[in-house]
Amino acid sequence: MEEVLTKTYVGRGAGRRAAWIVLLILVVAGLFVVLAPAWLIQPFRPQSEGGLAASYTLRSWSPVLTLVNLILVLALVIWLWRGAGRWWLKGMLGLALALSLGASWLARQNHFEWMFKPLANPAYARAGEVDFLNDADMVLAVEIKGEAVAYPVRLMAYHHLVVDTVGDTPIVATY
Repeated sequence: MEEVLTKTYVGRGAGRRAAWIVLLILVVAGLFVVLAPAWLIQPFRPQSEGGLAASYTLRSWSPVLTLVNLILVLALVIWLWRGAGRWWLKGMLGLALALSLGASWLARQNHFEWMFKPLANPAYARAGEVDFLNDADMVLAVEIKGEAVAYPVRLMAYHHLVVDTVGDTPIVATY
């Protein structure tokens, strides 16, 4: 009889340990799916074509993946809660659930807009008056109906977008 009880108890303990490991993997995976696209598209470092493709793929799949992840995490948290007698174990379960909820919420936000805010009111200076440009600096040049503007790429690095009107035509300049 003792042997049967011991095997049952050891089996349950190993299953709970495995559930904690799976829970940790799920939480990390949920955060990875949401945070990796933001890390891959950093405004002040070179971006590769593969990195951009991976970022947009993860971004497009993240709402579905994080929802499935959240359901699995919730099921594990409910199952582990009953056996988590100590307050810090329940706190860890609550943290795991909160992180998964946060990842699921972030997956439904457009964090690219948070990173790249359009420059709504650009200020202008005549080319001869500008002292912050070098001859080697790249600019985005736009000419519409005889009105020409140039946006220095170096200064657009943070915004990536400029909302403007050129030649009475509203435009969004981007790179």
